[in-house]
Amino acid sequence: MASQSPVPPQQQPLFADLIAHLTRTSVLGPGEAARVVAEVLAYFSETATEFVQRRHAELQARGLTNEQIFTRLAVELPARRVAAPELSARQLRRIVYG
Repeated sequence: MASQSPVPPQQQPLFADLIAHLTRTSVLGPGEAARVVAEVLAYFSETATEFVQRRHAELQARGLTNEQIFTRLAVELPARRVAAPELSARQLRRIVYG
């Protein structure tokens, strides 16, 4: 029985080459490679706001003060890849043409 790919259907064509590459160059089977790709996509789909909220809660649970947390977040956030906001066609045109 074939396993269902954990990569969302609308993104499968975009990542088929990556999944095939991982299958060829590692010990991962197609299902495992698809799960790895899905995990990475999920990791990088977090917005800046979601990252800050999640990370604040994690650091607060460790007993850090807000001052310590915000200092750390100011260092961590620029190094973190976050999901781009959804942009309308008009917003995209403004980026290109000003």
